[in-house]
Amino acid sequence: MAYETIKVTKLTPHIGAEIGGVDLSRPLGNRQFQEVHDALMENLVIFFRDQDLNHDQHKEFARHFGRLMVHPVKPREGADPEITVIHADETSQHVAGEDWHTDLSFSTVPPMGSILHMRELPAVGGDTLFASMYAAYDALSPKMQDFLSGLTAIHDGEARFRPIGLVPRSGDRFAQTAHPIVRAHPVTGRKLLFINQEFTTRIEGLARFESEALLRMLYRHVETPEFQCRFRWQANSVAFWDNRCVQHHALWDSYPQRRHGYRVTIEDDRALYRA
Repeated sequence: MAYETIKVTKLTPHIGAEIGGVDLSRPLGNRQFQEVHDALMENLVIFFRDQDLNHDQHKEFARHFGRLMVHPVKPREGADPEITVIHADETSQHVAGEDWHTDLSFSTVPPMGSILHMRELPAVGGDTLFASMYAAYDALSPKMQDFLSGLTAIHDGEARFRPIGLVPRSGDRFAQTAHPIVRAHPVTGRKLLFINQEFTTRIEGLARFESEALLRMLYRHVETPEFQCRFRWQANSVAFWDNRCVQHHALWDSYPQRRHGYRVTIEDDRALYRA
């Protein structure tokens, strides 16, 4: 694909690209917005270096792509409901995203994407891995693709968040939702796998041992290195991933060093979201 207002440098054949020529602290023009959007659709996750953003600028960039989503986990008092703090240091007992996952897949309509701006990084470590769920689906045999296409899986926020002490922003429990295991992306139309080890708990219609065995196989499959790219953060780097077709995994190999940033999450358009 040809780009006129941005520079796109691919990281792998399947997923990931660094984007140059964009100052995210300034509003995007129509042409530049379209090219950033197209680069995201083509590469699934895109990265920007040297972006000195305040919270308002971070949110304004995200709003080019949709409405901002309020995270369902109850935040600390007085926190911005549209900003999720990503933080780890010597006091942390766990970190956000330390298993392969799709953000908030237990939602009735999971997010379109997330934009993470990292401010402080360890001297070494703290990278994030991203994996293409297009590539994961395409690598399956036709018979397995057909078999999975008839199945739905349960995604459970309560099972993931409650054991680590997180409580819902509203209501008594986090949501539990059934989604097809094979989906079509609402923009590209490409088929993809939609299960993840943080939130998917069982496959409907299968015996428990069948469900567990099949999910274990799929989780291992998702981790195939050829489906992945790895991003080495620097201060003021930004990652923007399409949550509909990407899983990610934050490496916690830098304990007890400090890692600190901010994430906004973009709602998906229910009218476009289809199985």
